[in-house]
Order: sequence, then structure tokens, then C-alpha cells
Amino acid sequence: MIGQNIAQAAALLQRGEVIAIPTETVYGLAGNALDEQAVARIFAIKQRPSFDPLIVHVPDLRQLENWVKAIPPLARKLAEQFMPGALTLLLEKRDQISDLVTAGSPLVAMRIPAHPLAQQLLQSLPFPLAAPSANPFGYISPTRAEHVAHQLGDQIPYILDGGPCSIGLESTIVGFPEGRATVYRKGGISVEAIEALIGPVQVKAHSSSNPQAPGMLKSHYAPRVPMVLGNLSELIPVYSGKAVGVLSFRERFPEIPSERQFALSSSGDYTEAARNLFSAMRYLDRLPIDFILTELLPEEHLGRAINDRLRRAAAVE
Repeated sequence: MIGQNIAQAAALLQRGEVIAIPTETVYGLAGNALDEQAVARIFAIKQRPSFDPLIVHVPDLRQLENWVKAIPPLARKLAEQFMPGALTLLLEKRDQISDLVTAGSPLVAMRIPAHPLAQQLLQSLPFPLAAPSANPFGYISPTRAEHVAHQLGDQIPYILDGGPCSIGLESTIVGFPEGRATVYRKGGISVEAIEALIGPVQVKAHSSSNPQAPGMLKSHYAPRVPMVLGNLSELIPVYSGKAVGVLSFRERFPEIPSERQFALSSSGDYTEAARNLFSAMRYLDRLPIDFILTELLPEEHLGRAINDRLRRAAAVE
């Protein structure tokens, strides 16, 4: 069932159910972060491996402080600037947060979403929500309620519909090993914006197993149609004998039928491209094609996070 009833969503969560909720980044599959049965249900519904940790969502910084042992000075500076928003902080957890949520790590990924419906819901609950993206593990993240309904609608009782996600990329995850800020996942807040506030940061590569933070696996966000990454002007002639779709940054290609191509932003706007990325991948994945041909964006601003998703969508394990 899809709707906008906060009270109904809250009642289901308080009964231990798992539902889908909107955030400004992507839709999340949410359950009581303090209820191990609800957390286990999240893993089961997503078919997510238990070694891949979850993000915990709270409505404000005061409540975030309830679930972590400390907020380092750099983390607090980032929180004051980017929370609520597309930032997740990796901090040392308190014992009330189950090891199931963190995949055995002493660190928990904490986020304060900015979406108004997510905020209303979180403020109405006496517990935080564990909420990875509301899609089968490894598949394209959902940015609309109907994306969730198509993939998981028969497995959850309610989808809280907050409209299209305004950012469309997962949150940026920042941790602080040995006191140094480290980006574990590029996302809706650019590395440049973070560095402008706190100075140079390390950027961690993905992990093929036992990731230190959510969303670090090498192969992820993948469509079912194989995705090929490269120079589109060179790839298109090579695949001329195949039925292909094209996912480009801004250019369109006259030799490809218009319904088989999607330009993320004709004006070259990174924010628009990020917002369109997962919807574009889903659109092309539904077409009767053999391959999706795509290209990297300039490696700057949100282009870095988009490229991260494209590389992992095209990865072959």
C-alpha cells in the first residue's frame, strides 16, 4: 500500500514491521534499529548479506548523540553544516545499537535526513530507524515510491510516498579513523564541499567483502541488462549489431533511437544528472535491449559520486 499517512507508518514500525520511507537521497527500507527481529527482516527482504552494515536514521543532532559515544570536532563541524541532509557520519556506537546493524563493527553509520516526511516520521517515534535503500540487494536504488512498489511491494505493508527524491544519490559517508576525516562512500555531498569546510580528506576505495561502511561493495547499483562503460562515440559502432540503450551525461546520438537513450542533463548540470541517474538506469533496464552503453562524467563535484555508481553498476565480479 502506498500513502502519506505518518500515523499509519509509525504504528507499523512500532509493531516491528518494515516499511519503505522517502528521503532526499533515495527511498529507504526502514525498521526499528533497536529491534533485532525488525533489523533481521530488513536483511531478509533485501537479500542483503549480513556483513554489509546499515545506516541508522534520527531526526536531529541531539538524538544522534544518544546512540554514539562521542562526536569528534571534525564530525561536529560537518554535522552543523550538512545535517539534516545527505551526510552520514561513521562514529563509535553505544551498546544499545545491535552488532547486527553494524555487521559487528564498533562503528555505526548515523544520518539525519532532510526530507519533511522522514522528519515527521522520525520525530513521532521513540526509536531510531535502520534504513538501507529499499531495493533488492545490488540492484538500482529507488528514487520514487513506484520503484519500491515494483521491486518490494509484495513484501512490505506500506510505502510512505514522499514524491521523487530531490538528490537521487545515496548519502556521503564520512568516518574519522585516527582522527582523520575519510570519505568511505561518495554521495550527495561532494568531496569538494567537505574539503572546503574541514580541509583535505582521504577518499576510501570500495571493498569487495566485509565493508567498513554501507555501500562499499565493488559490484552494486546494477541493472539486469549488462552495462558497458567507455567512450560512447567509440562504443556505439562496436555494438552496432546489437540492440543497445545509451546512458550519457548530456549528448544525444542520432544513430540510436530516441526511446533507447537517456541524457542525464542536457545542460551539463551535475545536480540534475544525480537526480536522474537511478531513474534513467531503471528506464533503460526495462527496454528489450542487450546492453546499456554508458560513459563517465568529469571527475569533479557530484560527477565523482555518479561515476562511482556507474563503475560499480558496470563491475563484473
